[in-house]
Amino acid sequence: MHEHLYQIMGRHRAPNLPERKPGWLKVRAPGGSNYLKLKGMMRDLGLHTVCEEAHCPNVGECWEHGAATFMILGNVCTRNCAYCAVAHGRPPVFDPTEPGKVADAAATMQLRHAVITSVDRDDLPDFGAGIFAETIRAVHERVPGCSVEVLVPDFQGNETATKTVLDANPEIYNHNTETVPRLYKKARPGGRYERVLGIFRFAKSYAPHVPTKTGIILGLGETNEEVLATMRELRTVDVDILTLGQYLRPSADHIALDRYVTPDEFRMFREEGLAMGYKHVESGPLVRSSYHAWEQVQAAGVA
Repeated sequence: MHEHLYQIMGRHRAPNLPERKPGWLKVRAPGGSNYLKLKGMMRDLGLHTVCEEAHCPNVGECWEHGAATFMILGNVCTRNCAYCAVAHGRPPVFDPTEPGKVADAAATMQLRHAVITSVDRDDLPDFGAGIFAETIRAVHERVPGCSVEVLVPDFQGNETATKTVLDANPEIYNHNTETVPRLYKKARPGGRYERVLGIFRFAKSYAPHVPTKTGIILGLGETNEEVLATMRELRTVDVDILTLGQYLRPSADHIALDRYVTPDEFRMFREEGLAMGYKHVESGPLVRSSYHAWEQVQAAGVA
């Protein structure tokens, strides 16, 4: 274990959170020309992005780079995770033409890597897996050479739904772990940590050639030891790519922020993750699941 790891392993939470965010969490408000152009295009096509719905702090940087994460199947989730800014309730009927619209947007943006995610759709017989598959195929057909990463819900652990998505040949199969096992009931009551491990175990057995990816948000009350233990366990089911970022409380109705994780701690997690065998670890205060996704595909050997 690295020497600096011994120095920071005991620091798990701030006794008193500062009134203002630390300087490393400050970002410039979005508003560049490409950002405004993309925002208009999304509205014209009736598309949603997780960049906006989840209040991502990197929306300005990514959209100026020509990258966005498309959120299919509407913007209302059937679950109510305590950390998530996306609206929850009874989703409306989804747009069956959405796969083609996403493909059109990817073509207009001249994407080399497209990220597709969705809200949880526990109300649908296939949990939305079929629309994921249609969207993957539509992007591949409309934009040859564009790799597709899917950030999928857990599909309640349904293996048939997972097969449906993998059969469409995404370049990366991503499902976020979100937090450590101890905090699942508090932060993610509709999910199960053991189900996450089962998803990756099955995905690797069914499609071993498809790189897998997951993300963890920090600052919900976990300890550094718990984060490292979770990282090690995810490697036992052959997860290839890992992202770690800071939780930022969307509103007073969401789970309270426990601590601000320092840049030094994020660097430690990255070094430890690479030593564990991850092909790529994106770790930093502003990191979100799709942050620098266009670089991660190269690290995973996709492009």
